[in-house]
Amino acid sequence: MRSVIYLVVGVFFGIVMFKSEAASWFRIYEMFRFDSFHMYGIIGSALFIGVIFTQWIKKAGTKSVFGEKIIIAAKEKSFARYALGGILFGLGWALAGACPGPMYTLLGAGFLPILIVIIGALLGTFCYGLLKKRLPH
Repeated sequence: MRSVIYLVVGVFFGIVMFKSEAASWFRIYEMFRFDSFHMYGIIGSALFIGVIFTQWIKKAGTKSVFGEKIIIAAKEKSFARYALGGILFGLGWALAGACPGPMYTLLGAGFLPILIVIIGALLGTFCYGLLKKRLPH
């Protein structure tokens, strides 16, 4: 049952990403050249809503749709690691023309060259899993 719910939410997310043009390489290119506010508006509104809902979940002790209490673990405060991670993520995003969410949206929309990016992302994730114990956290 959970898989069906995740699939429905994922399909809905993909449709929203595609229709809002957040999966468009041209829109991502515009964003990195500071030519358009479109993507900044989408990212900013998602960030704003995410912060509000996260705080609400923490304060209200909200439960998931499956009845389990949602627990958000505290994160270690460190500027350098988040700055470095953000820079690497942004560089990968700029080079590939898509971040992880739109990659699968583009594949679903029939843009098959995105398979190269998806394979690269999966290989990178696999390498991180192998090297995780040796990396500073």
